[in-house]
Formats: sequence, structure tokens, C-alpha cells
Amino acid sequence: MTSVSFSSSLSKILVMALNNSSWRLRQPSFFLTGIPGLEESQHWIALPLGVLYFLALVGNVTILFIIWTDLSLHQPMYLFLAMLAAIDLVLASSTAPKAIAVLLAHAHEIGYTVCLIQMFFIHAFSSMESGVLVAMALDRYVAICHPLHHSTILHLGVIGRIGMAVLVRGLVLLLPFPILLQGLIFCQATVIGHAYCEHMAVVKLACSETIVNRAYGLAVALLVAGLDVLAIAISYALILQAVLRVPGGEARLKAFSTCGSHVCVILVFYVPGIFSFLTHRFGHHVPHHIHVLLATLYLLVPPALNPLVYAVKTRQIRQRVLRAFYIK
Repeated sequence: MTSVSFSSSLSKILVMALNNSSWRLRQPSFFLTGIPGLEESQHWIALPLGVLYFLALVGNVTILFIIWTDLSLHQPMYLFLAMLAAIDLVLASSTAPKAIAVLLAHAHEIGYTVCLIQMFFIHAFSSMESGVLVAMALDRYVAICHPLHHSTILHLGVIGRIGMAVLVRGLVLLLPFPILLQGLIFCQATVIGHAYCEHMAVVKLACSETIVNRAYGLAVALLVAGLDVLAIAISYALILQAVLRVPGGEARLKAFSTCGSHVCVILVFYVPGIFSFLTHRFGHHVPHHIHVLLATLYLLVPPALNPLVYAVKTRQIRQRVLRAFYIK
């Protein structure tokens, strides 16, 4: 509930800031096409998106409820998982409702201010999710390489500061996106070939100079994804080095199994994200509807699958989920 109230307050601040700007008077509404080239089958595509959104809501609310109510789960791994679930709730809710409305109810129009707010939330919380994955990799490193000092190194104060750093980084790096868009002039058609407001899709519609917007967008993507992937890679390289020193195959297998769920979540988040980013900027021969589908799924599949991955691969979460639904 904290993430919902925070996102609501942030939305109000952005609305006031954007409405107080004179440039809004000369900015039109946008028209979201949905998935170009698949207009006749868009209502069928909306159904699996709706299922993914439902899974994301139920799964992440369940994860938050279980961790919140079970004091034995107030440990670094599960607290970071709670952060991930809260971020996934905001990320999915920023994307799915409008995308489904576009595909199913043909609600194509979106106001300029609403478009900028949606764009900000999608990119900011994607950055936060990447940051939480780095924090979870750090937790796994400390748990495996320094098990005796795990609770001392990652105590509640440190976890809180890490969470605040992830939050501030996402806000500070992505707030310039809507601010830089203030200087753009849209003198042509304002049709966005997407089911939601994506930064580069909006930038491409401008008929004024967009080099600053493009350069900053690329810099943020490389900074966030590049540094985060590097930090995760270093963490797991150190984990691998430590595990290989452990005598006995069973002990090694147990050590690797503690990282299994996190590795699955990393792959689900980064692989389609990197592919979507590369096809959007450099994949000129990739059909546009493929890119739009991938970009939309990228924002909904991780929030839907993350709770399932942890419920299946983490014994403590699985037991409490089964207990919550009275399954013995």
C-alpha cells in the first residue's frame, strides 16, 4: 500500500508541475495506435495481457502480504523481494490498464500530461527494478561469501538506505525525461505507434531538434543497465569463485540453489529488455508490431512471473503461500 500512496503523490506533483507550464497550452493529445499492423486481432491480444496483469496483481500483493505479516521473513532477501513486488505493482499498473483499454475498448486518445506521467513512471520504476536486482545480488554475495556476518552487514538500517538509494536514483535520472520534452515542438501527426507512451516513441514525433533527448535517453539506458549488469556479473563471479572452493558436490549444489530464483528473475527482466532496447534503436529490419509486442510484454511478463518464480523456487515463500490458501 505504501508504493501505491507514493506513486499517487508523485503523480499529483507531476500533474501540478506540468499544468503550471505554459508549454502545455500548445501541446496536443496523443493517439495510441496499439499494435500497428494487427488492428483486427488486437482484442485477442488484450486477453493475455489482461491475464498477465491479473497474475501480477494477485502474485505481488500475495508476496507483500506474506512478507509483511510473517516476522520470520523480515530478512534481507525477503525485504528486497518485497521491494521488487511493490515496484512490479506500480510498473504493471502504469502500463496494463491503458494498453488493455487501447486494444480492447479502442480508447486511443491520451492527454499530453497523462502521457508524460505514464512515460515517467514506466521508465523510473524500470530503473528501480534494475536497482533492486543489484541489491538482491549483493545479498546473495554476502550470504554465500560471508555467511557469519550476513545479518551484521545487511541489517535493517543498511537495507533501508539501499532502498532509498534505488528510489532516489530512479527519480533523479528519469525526471529529466518529461522536463526535456517541454522544449520539443510537435507540428506533425501526434500518433504513437505503441499501446503506451514510450520515451523514444514520443521523441520521434517532434519536428524540432531532439539530439539532447536522444543522447540523454541513451546515456541513462547505458548507465542504468550497463552498471547494474556489471555489478550483478561481479557479484556472481565472486559467488562462483567462493562456491567452487567448497568441498563436496552436495554443498556446492545447495549454495547454487540459493541463487536459482534470483538468476531466473534477472534473465526474465534483462534479456527481453535489452532485446527490446536494441531493436528499437538499431533493429530497422524488425517488423514494428514485433517490437511493440516485445516492449509491452517486457513491462508485464516480469511482474507476472517474478512471484511465481519465488513461490516455486523459494521454500519459505512456497510454504506460506500454500498455507495462506489452506493447501496441505
